[in-house]
Amino acid sequence: MLDFELLDPDGIVSVHPETPLLARDFAQLSETVDRYLASHDDLKGLIISAENFPGWEDFSALVSHVKFVRGHHKNIRRVAAVSDDQLLKILPQIANHFVAAEVRHFNSAELNDAMNWIKQ
Repeated sequence: MLDFELLDPDGIVSVHPETPLLARDFAQLSETVDRYLASHDDLKGLIISAENFPGWEDFSALVSHVKFVRGHHKNIRRVAAVSDDQLLKILPQIANHFVAAEVRHFNSAELNDAMNWIKQ
C-alpha cells in the first residue's frame, strides 16, 4: 500500500510506501496528481519517504509504476528520496537518466531539508 498526501498549497506530493506496491496505488496517485495538474502547470515536487523500499506486489504493479513515472515526470520539478535504504540512496543516479525532474537523496533524518529543497 502506498500512503500519499497532496500538500495542495505547496504543490508537493508526499508518498510513504510501507508494503509491496499495488497497481491500484498508482491509479489512485495518478488520479490525485492529475486532478491537481488540471488547474496547475506542475508539481513543485514529490517526496518519497521510506524506511526501505518494499518492492511491488506483482509485475502489473511494476508496469503501473513505470506508466506513472512516464506520464508525470515532466510535470514534477523535483523528487526527494528520503531514506537510509541502499536502493533509494542510488535512485538519483539512476532516475536522472530517465526523468525530467531533478532527483536527490536525503538521509531519513533530513525530511525537513528535503521539503525545503523542494520548496526552493
